[in-house]
Amino acid sequence: MTLTYPDYLKLETLLGLQEAQSDPPEHDEMLFIVIHQAYEVWFKLLLHEIDKIKTDFSDNDLFGSIATWKRVRMVLKTLVSQVDILETMTPMHFTSFRVRLDTASGLQSAQFREIECVLGYKRPDTLRLLQSGTPGYAKVEKRLAEKSVVDHFYDLLEKRGAPIPAELREKDITLPTVPNTTIQDCVLQLYRDVPEMTYLIEAMTDVDEGLQEWRYRHVKLVERTIGSKQGTAGTLGVKFLKKSLFHPVFPDLWAIRHRL
Repeated sequence: MTLTYPDYLKLETLLGLQEAQSDPPEHDEMLFIVIHQAYEVWFKLLLHEIDKIKTDFSDNDLFGSIATWKRVRMVLKTLVSQVDILETMTPMHFTSFRVRLDTASGLQSAQFREIECVLGYKRPDTLRLLQSGTPGYAKVEKRLAEKSVVDHFYDLLEKRGAPIPAELREKDITLPTVPNTTIQDCVLQLYRDVPEMTYLIEAMTDVDEGLQEWRYRHVKLVERTIGSKQGTAGTLGVKFLKKSLFHPVFPDLWAIRHRL
């Protein structure tokens, strides 16, 4: 049997997954579902790409990692642009089907929690947002117990002559990345003396900025749509989301900017 485009992409299955909960279906619920399903597919790709970067770093594949960071940045730009589409939905249109979300909330996106973990922004307490015993919960638990991309970045720095402080190698792996002056000094020296490292550091900073940009646009979208209302699933809504605004995942790369 000849492989066809619909078969390869499993389009019958994919296009059958957009099921409205409202009855009769509210017009904008389709938009809401499509956008959020698309986000989850992009999140899957981000995890795929960042896992490659972890391997690149430990294998000292500098240029391979730079190319992949650039791809990650472009995906983040796409995520931000999707907010523009979602903002064509008015608060009244969202209210017309919001009750159908019941206890469902975007904060329950296990893949986004995985992205935070793999980038080094580990928050074990976010597990409470997920349902224990589910595949998503298990994946986030696994990410919490794995080395982040920052830990693998230390491998790359070490291969290029940077001394990695023992406290960073020995820290509780489930805790978030913390800034370190020794790392900052090493990064600054490599930035100044090794041109290819300059490209890597800028690519990583671009991604960090892109993630912060997406967080900001997402917060403003939620605030624009529901204001200060409590989020679905009893969450704190905007108040919770604002806690992570402007929180860098690569703090050492930002700490050296004034010294360049």
